[in-house]
Amino acid sequence: MKKLLAIILLSNAFLLSGQHIVERPKLVVGIVIDQMRYDYLYRYYSKYGDGGFKRILNKGVSCENTFIPYIPTYTAPGHSCVYTGSVPAINGIIGNDWFDRVQNKEVYCTTDEKVNPVGATGRVGQHSPRNLWTTTITDELRLAQNFRGKTIGLAIKDRASILPTGHSANAAYWLDAKAGNFISSTYYMQNLPEWVSKFNSKKMPDSLLKQNWQTVLDKYQYIESTEDDKWYEKNYSNEKNSVFPHNVYELTKNGYDVIRSTPFGNTLTKEFAKQAIEGEQLGAGDFTDFLAVSFSSTDIIGHQFGPNSIEIEDTYLRLDKDLEDLLNFLDKRVGNKKYLLFITADHAAAHAKGFSQEHHIPSNVFFHDSLKVELNIKLATRFGAEFQISDAINMQFYLNDAILNANKSKREDIKAFIVNELLKSEMVLKVVDLANIGTENITEHERKLLTNGYQQKRSGDIQVIFKSAILEEFPQGTTHGTGYSYDNHIPLLWYGWTIKPGKVYSRIEMIDIAPTLANLLHIQEPSGTTGKAILEIVK
Repeated sequence: MKKLLAIILLSNAFLLSGQHIVERPKLVVGIVIDQMRYDYLYRYYSKYGDGGFKRILNKGVSCENTFIPYIPTYTAPGHSCVYTGSVPAINGIIGNDWFDRVQNKEVYCTTDEKVNPVGATGRVGQHSPRNLWTTTITDELRLAQNFRGKTIGLAIKDRASILPTGHSANAAYWLDAKAGNFISSTYYMQNLPEWVSKFNSKKMPDSLLKQNWQTVLDKYQYIESTEDDKWYEKNYSNEKNSVFPHNVYELTKNGYDVIRSTPFGNTLTKEFAKQAIEGEQLGAGDFTDFLAVSFSSTDIIGHQFGPNSIEIEDTYLRLDKDLEDLLNFLDKRVGNKKYLLFITADHAAAHAKGFSQEHHIPSNVFFHDSLKVELNIKLATRFGAEFQISDAINMQFYLNDAILNANKSKREDIKAFIVNELLKSEMVLKVVDLANIGTENITEHERKLLTNGYQQKRSGDIQVIFKSAILEEFPQGTTHGTGYSYDNHIPLLWYGWTIKPGKVYSRIEMIDIAPTLANLLHIQEPSGTTGKAILEIVK
C-alpha cells in the first residue's frame, strides 16, 4: 500500500511540475542569413575561426545540396518557405511586393493598416503576418504545447522577423532605421517589454557605427575577393569610390539606415537576440521555446557591393565572430546540447554584372519599368491606348483586367503579342503564359519552379525567364530572384541537441526544413507543407 501511495505521489508531482513527457530541446534557434550563397561556407573557410561556421560544420550536419524549389527567389518567399514547408503557390507570399488586382496597386508582403506601431510612429510599425495563408513550424510548436512555449522573431527587416514566427508568436521585432530602435506592432502587443526599451536606450547603433567600417584583416589578405576599387560596386553617398575604410558614422546625420548596409547591422541583431533570450527567459522553462533570427545586413551589403567584393568577405568574417559569440552565449545560458540550431538562407545571389563581364561571362541588366513602358507603347499602337499592362514586377507582367474583362476576345491576342515582343530581346530565354504553365514548351524543372511560385490570386499573367546572369535592375552590385543555381543553392546546417556530425549529399529542398523540425520536435507539420523530413537528420 505504501509503495502504491509513493508511486501515486510521484506521478502527481511530475504532472504538477508542468514538465512535458515528449523529449524536446529547451530552445530552437532558427537562423536565416539573408542572401548567403552556399559557397561562402567554403570560400572563406580558411579564415573562419574555430567557434563559428567551422564549429557548426565540423560538429553538426551540413546538407550540401539544398535548393529553392520555386521562382522568384526573394526574401519574403524564402523566409516563408523555410518556416511553412510550403511554396508561394500555397502560402501566398509570392514576393516582397506584388500587384493587388482588387486595390489596383502594389502591396507589401507584411503591410497591415489595421495595426499600429509599438515603439515608433508611422508606417514603419504597421506590419503583421496576415498575408501569410498557412501555419508555420513556429505556430505548430505553440499549438503542440498549448501555447506554453514562447516564440520570438527578430531581424532588421520587418518581413524577416514577422513571416518566420507565423500567426501566434509572442512577439516579432524589427528595426526602425530612422531612430535606430527595435519596434513591433499592436498585432503582438500594446507596449514594448521593459527589456526591449532598455536595449533601445543603450543606443547601440551609435556605438557600433562610430567605429566606422574597416577591414578586420589587412587588405592584402583578402585574396578570395577582387581588389577594393571596382566601378561595379556601389559606393556610399558620402564617398567618391567604394574603398575602405568606409566613414559610415558620418551618414547617421539623417538617421541610422546606414547600419543596415554594414556588418554592424548583424552585430546589432546578435546582441538583440542575446537580450531576447535573457529578457524572455528563452530555454529556461519547462516547454520548448523558439527564437527566429534573421541576419539581414548580408543581403543589403551584397546588393551594394556584390559577392566578389572585399566588403562581402569582411562581412562574413565578422558574422563568423558574431556566430561564435552567440553559440558561446547559448552554451552558457541554455546549455550545450540543450538547444537545437539550424542555419540556412532565404536565397543566394548572382555575380555583379561588371564582374561577370570582366571575366568574359555573359551578363546584363533589365529594368521592369522600361520594359513596361516599351510594351505599353507597342500595345497602344497595335490594340488601342486603353489596352495597357497594369504592372511589371517580380519578372511578371499583369494585364489590365478591368479592360480585358470587357473585351474578352482580345485577351489571348494581347498575351500572344506580349510574348512575341518579349522574345525579341537578346536577354530573354523564354516567356510563359502563367495560366497555362502545364502546356507551355518549357523543361520540367522550369515547370516545377514556376508552378510552385505561381498563385492565381496574386501572381501576374506573363512570366519572363531571362538568360543566366541577367540581373533585375542592378547595374552596380548584384541581385537575385531567378531559378538558376547562383540564386537558389543555399546552405543548410544543423547543430546541437541530438544532431550528430556528418554531411548529407542527397538533393534537399527548402521546403524540407519545416517537416524535419516537425519530426525532431514530434509535432504536426505546418498546414501547407509540401516537403519531406530529411531522413539523415531525423533517424
